[in-house]
Amino acid sequence: MINLLPKEFTQPDIEAKENHWLLPPLVDLCARLREPGLQQHGTLQTEGRAARANGFLHVITPPDTTPVLENGSLLKGLRERAKQDGGIYLHILGALTAELKGERPANVAGLKKGGCIAVTNAGRPFANDLVLLRTLEYAATFGLKVFFYPNEPSLSAGGVAHEGYIASFHGLQGIPWLAETVALSTQLLMVEETGISAHFSQLTCKSSIGLMRLAKAQGLPVTCDVAMHQLHLTDDDLEGFNAQAYVIPPLRSNTDQKALIRGLQDGTIDAICSHHEPLNDTAKQAPFAESTPGISNFDTFMGLACKLVRDNILTPEQLVEKICLAPARIAGIEEQYHEIGGAVLVDPNHEWQLTRDSMLSKGKNTPFLNQTLQGKVVETYFD
Repeated sequence: MINLLPKEFTQPDIEAKENHWLLPPLVDLCARLREPGLQQHGTLQTEGRAARANGFLHVITPPDTTPVLENGSLLKGLRERAKQDGGIYLHILGALTAELKGERPANVAGLKKGGCIAVTNAGRPFANDLVLLRTLEYAATFGLKVFFYPNEPSLSAGGVAHEGYIASFHGLQGIPWLAETVALSTQLLMVEETGISAHFSQLTCKSSIGLMRLAKAQGLPVTCDVAMHQLHLTDDDLEGFNAQAYVIPPLRSNTDQKALIRGLQDGTIDAICSHHEPLNDTAKQAPFAESTPGISNFDTFMGLACKLVRDNILTPEQLVEKICLAPARIAGIEEQYHEIGGAVLVDPNHEWQLTRDSMLSKGKNTPFLNQTLQGKVVETYFD
């Protein structure tokens, strides 16, 4: 057994198992659990239990729920229910602007008092760059980190797939890589101006990784992550109008995917998130462009993670850094993470078929359905 627990963690009393890995609990930097407001797709109970069984003990969720998470008094109740019903520690990103409308700052002071770990506009646009600048300055006065999901709506509006051959062949409106990179450029300049600590989530394209590499070389206080599915799928997987592979931000080209992998290997990309978005069956039954974007990712995460090691993209130690330790640091929960502890036993060679029945998430929306995966969480040791 390869013991990948940090020295601060207490090792559980288990019999050593050949060719197994012992990991610390996984930390997910972006998952939508569908509460409050969209319980037809998932609940804190269903998605919390799916997360926990697949090794995630700490889950960070954005504020774009119904209602928007902009009231600090709501956060404690959500955290308590996530722990009681789903068995996970929920860490909440508060709304950066009121109702996420991008027009004026939200009650950041109240959100901080309510225990949010950071603030974000969750991919929603700002009225203009001045609003963005002033809201960042306001968040900085409270010492809060800002999470960004870079997207320039004037370039992406109406788009449903990466702008390229696949989208053109299928007659789908494209989302150019510029939609992400233009927004990222502006946001990095704002970070430089305000000095605020920022995290950029779910980057997808080569040019964005280049910008992040440059920003880090200049010493800006920035980190970034990539969604696990972006490392295994490209826009080729949309062939035949495969709505199960419809996700926003979109799956990009093979060239972009290779750049993401290089960024992961050289440390430009700090972490891998699930970008878990469970959906009910009807959400994916409409024609491609009219269906709902999103992939249910908790159940496939470890199998795809183990493939990164088998393909010599990451070592087991590097994988633990990307899915456990770095996400805890980025989320600012490192002290709590070490205090709570826990462990996850993984069999990286276990072959299994992903079926609707084997999925624990309420959402069965995944392009990996009925495929054979290799690598699975076989036991968790959580209080």
